[in-house]
Amino acid sequence: MTHTSCDIADLVRFYGGDILSSGSMETEKLFFQHGDVTVFAHSFAVACLCLYLVLLLDLRVDRRALVRGALLHDYFLYDWHVPDPSHRFHGFSHPRRALENAERDFPLGPIERDAIVRHMFPLTLAPPKYREGALICAADKLCALCETVSALGLLARLTYARPRRSAR
Repeated sequence: MTHTSCDIADLVRFYGGDILSSGSMETEKLFFQHGDVTVFAHSFAVACLCLYLVLLLDLRVDRRALVRGALLHDYFLYDWHVPDPSHRFHGFSHPRRALENAERDFPLGPIERDAIVRHMFPLTLAPPKYREGALICAADKLCALCETVSALGLLARLTYARPRRSAR
């Protein structure tokens, strides 16, 4: 069975529609993650890549929890590029902040919580407990690499346009 990026994006919208339509996710479109890719586009790309891998490899996972964890894994809601003492250890601290924000705004199960707080393994020491978290961790690294290395940020632009960074 072949799935197009459109089918996968539709599945992400199906499982994570309430998250995608929330006001806080709208603010993620204003913050850049890697290069000129927004946090929103990055999170959407991670969710799409996770589902693509599940479908490609015929993995048994909780797809709803997988998508929701992927969409919320970087739900820290600030621009980490802005010099601020609270952003100093962003790589280590943002998973906890993302989890706190996600728990405040959405109902979460144990799979989503674990995936959000442990997605930075091995930078943070605890690995994900669930298959879904391991997929999010791997997809996050791959998307980040593509976004950082590629001037095009191809994975994140498959389904969502994003604003251009203004000259400073």
